[in-house]
Order: sequence, then C-alpha cells, then structure tokens
Amino acid sequence: MTISSSLNAGVAGLAANASRLATISDNIANSATNGYKRAVADFHAMVITSGRGTYSAGGVRVTTTRFIDQPGALLSTENPTDLAVRGRGFLPVTTEASLNNLTGDRPMYLATTGSFRTNADGYLVTESGLVLMGWPADSDGSIPNYARDTADGLEPIQINVNQFAGEPTENMQLGMNLPATETDFDASGDPLDLSIEYFDNLGTSESLTITFTPQIPGSGSSNTWDMSITDSASGGAVVGEYQLVFDDSRGSGGTIQSVTLTGAGGAYDGVTGIFTITVDGGPIDINIGAIGSGNLMTQLSDSFAPTSISKDGSPVGNMVSVEVDANGFLYAAFDIGITRTIYQIPLVDLPNPNGLLALDNQTYQTSNASGSFFLWDAADGPTGDILSYALEESATDVAGELTALIQTQRAYSSNAKVIQTVDEMLQETTNIKR
Repeated sequence: MTISSSLNAGVAGLAANASRLATISDNIANSATNGYKRAVADFHAMVITSGRGTYSAGGVRVTTTRFIDQPGALLSTENPTDLAVRGRGFLPVTTEASLNNLTGDRPMYLATTGSFRTNADGYLVTESGLVLMGWPADSDGSIPNYARDTADGLEPIQINVNQFAGEPTENMQLGMNLPATETDFDASGDPLDLSIEYFDNLGTSESLTITFTPQIPGSGSSNTWDMSITDSASGGAVVGEYQLVFDDSRGSGGTIQSVTLTGAGGAYDGVTGIFTITVDGGPIDINIGAIGSGNLMTQLSDSFAPTSISKDGSPVGNMVSVEVDANGFLYAAFDIGITRTIYQIPLVDLPNPNGLLALDNQTYQTSNASGSFFLWDAADGPTGDILSYALEESATDVAGELTALIQTQRAYSSNAKVIQTVDEMLQETTNIKR
C-alpha cells in the first residue's frame, strides 16, 4: 500500500538522520582529539518498482565512512618523541598489554600520530597505552634487511636511558711541520717526539708516540726522516716504521716526495696519503697527506709544530636524549657529542586506507577492504616523512559539522512531519466507516 510505504520511508528517514547525527556528534566531541579522523554518514535511496499510476516509497538507507586518509593540521610540541606522519603512511604500534605476552605475539596496529614517552621499563608508550614499534639496529648502527611485507621483524621500541657508549678511533689525520734545518750536516740529530691520544674498543684512552729521527748527511741536507710509531696499549711495541723524504725543489719545496715502509705497518698510498697501522684494538688509518700536496705533513724552516691533528672515536659517555629524523631513524645522543642509531621506524602503506578497521585511541587495523600492507622507509616510495616535535590535530571542521547539524535537524523534523501526515491520513481513512 502506497500510504504504508510513505510511513516506512519516514521511519527510515528518522533512523538515517539519527545515524548522521551520531557521526556529527562524534566528530564534534573529538574536535580536540589528536589524530582523530572524521566520520561521515552517506544516504542512499532505496527504489521499489511500482506499477503504472502508483508509486511506493522505498525510503533511505545510510552507510558511514571514516575518512582515514584525510590529514589534520600539524601542531608543534616540545617533546622529541611526539611524532606525526606528514603525508601518506602510518606509524606501526602495538598495545602495552601485549608486552606481557609470553608467546611474543604482538598485534600490529596503525596510527598517524602519538605522544610517546618512556615508561618504567623504557618502552616508548602513549598515555592511552600504545607502544611504538620499529626495527632494531645492529651494534654498529646499521639496520639489517628485514622483510617488508610482514610485521615479524618489528619490535616494541625500548630505550635504556642508563646506557653508555664509546667509539674506537679508526681514522686519524696528522698535519705537522718538521724542521728542515734538523736534516743539515751540522744538526744535532736529536729525535723529535709527538704523542697522540686515541680511544680503544672499550672507550679507554690510549696513545701513539711518533718519533721523528733526522738522517744527518756528510754535507748539505738530507731532507730525510725516519718515523717510528709505538702503541701504549701494546706495551710500547712498534706498530709503524717509515722513511719520509721531502722535496727541496722550487715550487714543491717542503712537500712529501716519498714515503717508504721500512718495518711494521701498512704500505703508504701516495694518492690518498694514507697508511694503516694495527694497534692492540685493531687497524687505524693515518693520513699524512698525498705526495706533493703540502696539505698535512711538511718540512719547512726550523720549527717543529703540529698544525692540524684530528681523529674520530670518543670515550665512554652517558645517553642524554633521543631524536627521530624525517626518515624514521631513532638516534640516541650522548654527552660526549656522539649519536648512535638504535631503531628505524618504518611507515606502513596500504592501497585503501579508508578500508581500515577503526579502533579505540585513533588506531586502525588492516582488513580485506584495505588491502595488504607494505613497510616503507619514511620519505621513500609513496610515503611521507615523520615529523618529530609534532602532533597531528583532529581532522574535524567544527564550522562544517555545525552546519551539517542544522541540516540534519531540519531533515529529521521533515521526516517526523511525514509520519505525522501519514498518521492523519490513516485517521481519515478510519473515519470513512462512521
């Protein structure tokens, strides 16, 4: 009956607008919730095939969609582990409750932002109990090759705030001037010593003692030195012996002419200016300058003076802070001025982000509708980058929601009026019998 279909359509309209009101209420209620994604109710007409001269109202049905791919504005903060994704992609997270799972099975959820701080066990956790996940780095700071189509390699990020770190010395640059007058036939021939500190594999301070002994000729100048290097960590053993000859020609005077290995140590490379010695903890590359360059080791005038001595490595230091860069690398910073990579945070991407299942605390879970996920390096492929010191605000537009609220209220009242009108018409039908 056509009049009955009108009543059913009115009831369906009330239910549909009630659902739309629920999404609007949720959006407005979460207008200050970081990372919240706006929900929208869509109406779809239901058409019933009617005969000629009649029409039956099919009514309306409603479907709700959450626009997960719609980003909110970014808010600057003062916490280095407040993270937000700028562009496409999601942060991998798990629940704090799963950390106590003895089987090690930790579900992976997705989030676009989070204010992470270390808890009592050092895990990076939000106030709502979400734990940030990443790939752990090896001891040398490199990230192994993990599978990108599975979350098996991801681990909850745990930071040991009491950890220490040191770096061994592996490279050294020696810039100095040897006195040309000491190679004259009437010079004293006394050796010249120079001590240089380096750090072993345990961060302990050790030293190399470099002794330069001039060769005294019968007449004129030899411009030749015997260089001996001893290592304190090896009990004063000789780890390098070389003969240095300097050029005395016009235009190249004072530069290295040749370096010859005469005992322990590695061969000198005249192009790079580097030779390698092996101390108690391992090899160290020493750069004294290329042949003819005059940049580092020289022999000029009558002064013996280091001009530029530099080296890598550091003593043991305490961790003072952590930082996350745009590519998702989590660094530990130490008070000795070094940083060390301890984790990499990948970004999760899917073909259909709006097909994800929405869960509590602005987290999402993959589904058949979202498609299979892939773990990307941040700022690589289709993904955006990761912003530290930032949070993503709610995607709700309060002004737009209030406008939709007025429209919904009017539509609800109109559907109620339809029901009221049908009721009056049915009453008139009943009164025909009187």
